[in-house]
Amino acid sequence: MQALFDIVLPIFAIVASGYLCGYRNILGPESSQALNAFVYWVAIPALLFNAMANVDLAQVYNLPFMLGFTGALAAIWALTGVLGRYVFRLSAAESALHGLNSAYPNTGFMGIPLAIAAYGEEAALPAIVATVISVLSVGLAVIPIEIARQQNSNILKIVARVLGALARNPMIVAPCAGLLWAWGGLGLPVFVETYTSILGAAAGPCALFSIGLFLVGKPLTEGSMEVASITLAKLILHPLLTAGAVLVLFPTDPLWAMVAILSAALPIGSGPFVLAQAHGIYVRRTSTVMLVTTLLSVVTISGFFVLFPTHP
Repeated sequence: MQALFDIVLPIFAIVASGYLCGYRNILGPESSQALNAFVYWVAIPALLFNAMANVDLAQVYNLPFMLGFTGALAAIWALTGVLGRYVFRLSAAESALHGLNSAYPNTGFMGIPLAIAAYGEEAALPAIVATVISVLSVGLAVIPIEIARQQNSNILKIVARVLGALARNPMIVAPCAGLLWAWGGLGLPVFVETYTSILGAAAGPCALFSIGLFLVGKPLTEGSMEVASITLAKLILHPLLTAGAVLVLFPTDPLWAMVAILSAALPIGSGPFVLAQAHGIYVRRTSTVMLVTTLLSVVTISGFFVLFPTHP
């Protein structure tokens, strides 16, 4: 339990630091967008390239885990995306982010350290694989957003523009380049390893700080029903579906299954906020729901550890 508080409270502290700086206008009115642009175009691509270039493809290939974890993530995304579109009357692009918010877990900042603290160093590998799958889902969210933006064009123009957007999207290009490097079997040169590691380490803190800056002057009670639906889907429905997937549909190694369920039970990470602010879509709801799910995750993750106890 102490490990949970040790991980959750620093996240709140970083967001609060950003809020205080924004409230005092220390960094200027455009600081949130500028910092978010740095995360989107520089820090996250470095993080993704480094992570994928250092992957041992043979070691991470666990088909039942990948099918179960990815399938549950996709199902939650689709279900809540449809809910956003037809119940809350969101635009197609907003619905895509509504669904992504319900399915994207904070595996990088919370999942990896929590898994290691609970189940030992051997839990690091499935937690890293879950992180890679989750981060790639943010890049794929560009597809419905770009399609929604081109609704009045013919099908060929839509396909061309979506492919062009994907080819320019750093969240797609960086991990694909890293995978190609890993497939070639070459280790990263020391300079590239150090460069991408330093920049990548800045992605999470800067994104969290940017959320705090953005929240200054924004009402957190607006859109409460949307926030409530995302919170319920993320903290309750997502881990339940993941448990069914990795325990019943695609039986997985027990350790990998526990890490998959733990990852799904985590609150929303900063990835959707980075994407939302980069495209100017659904930013306020995304920032609010990240704070709400992070706070409530203290209860839901504690419940997880009751069902799946940690090592003594």
